[in-house]
Amino acid sequence: MQHDTHAHHGHDAPEGHGTHQGGGRVTWSAAARATLHCLTGCAIGEVLGMVIGTALGWGNVPTMILAIALAFFFGYALTLRGVRKAGVDLRTAIRVALAADTLSIAVMELIDNGVIAFWPGAMDAHLTDVTFWGVLAFALAAAFVITVPVNKWMIGRGKGHAVVHQYHH
Repeated sequence: MQHDTHAHHGHDAPEGHGTHQGGGRVTWSAAARATLHCLTGCAIGEVLGMVIGTALGWGNVPTMILAIALAFFFGYALTLRGVRKAGVDLRTAIRVALAADTLSIAVMELIDNGVIAFWPGAMDAHLTDVTFWGVLAFALAAAFVITVPVNKWMIGRGKGHAVVHQYHH
């Protein structure tokens, strides 16, 4: 199933070059927009998880686990919302979200949390510290930059966010 326009999440594919068929031409701009979509959910989950864990006085590991879990939750939730709006049943929408976002979120979380874990003092910074917010912003930016080529590769093969487009009219 190929559509000539893919404007729902801003993932444009030139006419005749559908990205969900595999082998189609994918622009860096489309890959960046797909990655920004994932980054939004990841950032919401990461920040919320860190705020909750820190506020409850949890240690670094449980706080990081919560942040990662919430990043996946919110990343999937944003895709689910869009696919459900297109009239797709919940079971299919869940499968689409898993197919569309899992690798992208996993790469993003690996980079994001890797930067935070290995940045001196970042794991011990508090919510009121400039270090906390600065390292988090840098980690999310690094995750974005590294995940864009992953999403470009996946979309070009009919995977990742390309799966979402068959449900948008």
